[in-house]
Amino acid sequence: MHSLDDLLQLMRDLRHPEHGCPWDLKQNHASIVPHTLEEAYEVADAIERNDTDDLKSELGDLLFQVVFYAQLSAEQNDFDFNDVVDAVTRKLLRRHPHVFPDGTLSSAGIAELKLTEADIKRNWETIKQQERREKTQHSITDDVPRALPALTRANKLQRRVAHVGFDWTETAEVIAKIREELDELEEALANDDQEHISEELGDLLFTCVNLARRKEISPEAALNGCNEKFVRRFKHIEQLAEAQGRALSEMTLEELDAGWDAAKEAGL
Repeated sequence: MHSLDDLLQLMRDLRHPEHGCPWDLKQNHASIVPHTLEEAYEVADAIERNDTDDLKSELGDLLFQVVFYAQLSAEQNDFDFNDVVDAVTRKLLRRHPHVFPDGTLSSAGIAELKLTEADIKRNWETIKQQERREKTQHSITDDVPRALPALTRANKLQRRVAHVGFDWTETAEVIAKIREELDELEEALANDDQEHISEELGDLLFTCVNLARRKEISPEAALNGCNEKFVRRFKHIEQLAEAQGRALSEMTLEELDAGWDAAKEAGL
């Protein structure tokens, strides 16, 4: 079995200026970001498919991305992989005082506090707010990454400001806001103002994310579920067309809709 030390050595060899890999030698922090995002999505996909063998492989690919960033930083004398491990361990010790009461690994299990999940979430956010103050951030929204998928970023932004009381008190208020945003979108559509349409559509989506957040539903997961349902039903239409020996392009919209309804009736 290879070890983490083997992987770190492999990374150093890939970046060796004399015998390294030309592709790896050309990379920098910015150039491998798209690969990192792709690997993270492939991990999520393996989990969604419940494919444990693939998950093992994809987690390895994601770990390699971390090793790559650390090697690049080590070459610039900024930090190395051990510093990354140390930083995340210190952070997690600090954020879990209910598990590590004196902030050390050896203190695990000696705490007598029985906290609810709500207590833990409150404490977690309080600790993170303290960390943000230490970073001298100008806004509590500053460290919500811009590169996140839009639905996920909207969810995190809303959760962040809700912790300081900027939130609706009732779900009914969110529903009313969704209706208001839909009315404004219809007005923009009537005026055929493309920029205004885009703005109002964004407002509507942002408010829908708020509803998901209040109901503890991941908007990304909800939309992904809808995507998969759409794929299942459309495949059913394709199968019906194939059984009839017809191309989809030859079918009328009414016939396609009938296939969709049949897929719904079949529980797809």
